[in-house]
Amino acid sequence: MIDGEKNIIEKAIKGEASAFGLLYDKYQPQIYRFIYLKVGHREEAEDLTHQVFLKTWGSISRYDFRGFPFSSWLYQVARNQVIDYYRTKKVNIALEDIVELKIENPSYSSVMDDNSDIEKVKKAIHQLNPQQQDVIILRFIEDLSLQEVASLLDKTETAVKLLQHRAIKNLKKIINS
Repeated sequence: MIDGEKNIIEKAIKGEASAFGLLYDKYQPQIYRFIYLKVGHREEAEDLTHQVFLKTWGSISRYDFRGFPFSSWLYQVARNQVIDYYRTKKVNIALEDIVELKIENPSYSSVMDDNSDIEKVKKAIHQLNPQQQDVIILRFIEDLSLQEVASLLDKTETAVKLLQHRAIKNLKKIINS
C-alpha cells in the first residue's frame, strides 16, 4: 500500500468524496487498461470503468485491509464487471479497435516497440481462455505479484503459476503459428 493510502481509504470509507477522488485518480488508468484489454472497445471500457468506481464507492465500507493492496480489490470488482458485461451483452471483440490502446508499462513496452509485435500479442491474448487472459494481463501488463493475482482470482499461487505457464505456452503457439 502506498504511503498514506490506508488513511485515504479510511477517509473514503467514512464518506469523504475527496479521498475517494484521490483513489480514483491513482487507479483509474490501471483499471481502464485492464478492462479495455478485456473488452476491446474504448466506449465500453470507459462505461465499465465508470461502473467499477461507482460500485467501489458504494461498497467501499466493505473493503477489508487483508495485507493486499487496494488495487487487488479494485481488479476483482473490474473482473466481475467484465464477466457481467459478457454475460449480458454477448458481444464480439473487434481486435482492430485495440490498436488505439497505448500500453504504458515500462517493464515490457521498451521490449515490444514494434507495433506489429504488440498487435500479434494482443490478438494472441484474446485467443486464450478468460482465466489465462486474466493471468497474463494482471501479471505482465498490470505487474501484480503472484500473491496478488492468486488472491484476486481466488486461486493458490501454485494454480496461478500453472495458469501462467500454460498461458505463455499457448501464447507462443498462437504467435508462432
